[in-house]
Amino acid sequence: MSVQGPQRRLLGSLNSTSPAAPRLGLAANQTGPRCLELSVPDGLFLGLGLVSVVENVLVVAAIAKNRNLHSPMYYFICCLAVSNLLVSVSSVLETAVMLLLEAGALAGRAAVVQRLDDIIDVLVCGAMVSSLCFLGAIAVDRYISIFYALRYHSIVTLPRAWRAISAIWVASVLSSTLFIAYYDHTAVLLCLVSFFVAMLVLMAVLYVHMLARACQHARGIARLHKRQRPVHQGLGLKGAATLTILLGIFFLCWGPFFLHLSLMVLCPRHPICGCVFKNFNLFLTLIICNSIVDPLIYAFRSQELRKTLQEVLLCSW
Repeated sequence: MSVQGPQRRLLGSLNSTSPAAPRLGLAANQTGPRCLELSVPDGLFLGLGLVSVVENVLVVAAIAKNRNLHSPMYYFICCLAVSNLLVSVSSVLETAVMLLLEAGALAGRAAVVQRLDDIIDVLVCGAMVSSLCFLGAIAVDRYISIFYALRYHSIVTLPRAWRAISAIWVASVLSSTLFIAYYDHTAVLLCLVSFFVAMLVLMAVLYVHMLARACQHARGIARLHKRQRPVHQGLGLKGAATLTILLGIFFLCWGPFFLHLSLMVLCPRHPICGCVFKNFNLFLTLIICNSIVDPLIYAFRSQELRKTLQEVLLCSW
């Protein structure tokens, strides 16, 4: 969303190095090679955002309703749903305001639009940072539950979980405010890219280690029952498939956006990099898709949560 004058938004500045691009996700026309530009219709973007909003609201409602789900693990999942909810709400709100601007409905209210623009920027950036943090927190929680099973409840206590959650939210708000204020500094983009790489490495190391432990445990059981090959292969394939889906979706949905940020640092004026910049709106759409998929991976696989979700839906009728 842009107003008169140069773009001052972090997200708005990422898809163009020139002033005032006409629409979020569409870079200014550049001379050079022909580029494949995959546009996302506004209706599809808004539809995906609304699906994500509904889905994540249901996750939050189910966890809040069932006291059996009031544990650190589900609190992390709930906070992930809130982060995804903020990403979706802010993106839908921004698109709606853009459409109103293009229709002339908000013409002559530049000061109000600029203030709303700043608020949405902080929401979007903060929600993205917190979403990545809670994905990492869930990975750490699962790691501790496997490798320190007997001490899990003494290590991951509710007070510690609340302190971690509070720290993540405070850090997300502060970092997003700084990122918006200093969006035109290369250090901001490098920090965001480094943060994504760190989360990706953390999740990959933890989940691969958990898979290795599960396979080792399966081999031990197989030796006891003298059925080493079938048991080990079956668990190994299932675990590898789950790990591939989990990390693959994370990289597919978040990777293009952070590739965009990396290229803004490495080759902001190169024509080939400009082809990537023109698909910025597609990259944001993939992040919305991640907000839709996350509940399916982390929340709806729980039988207790699914049962509570059915109760929530029945009560709503």
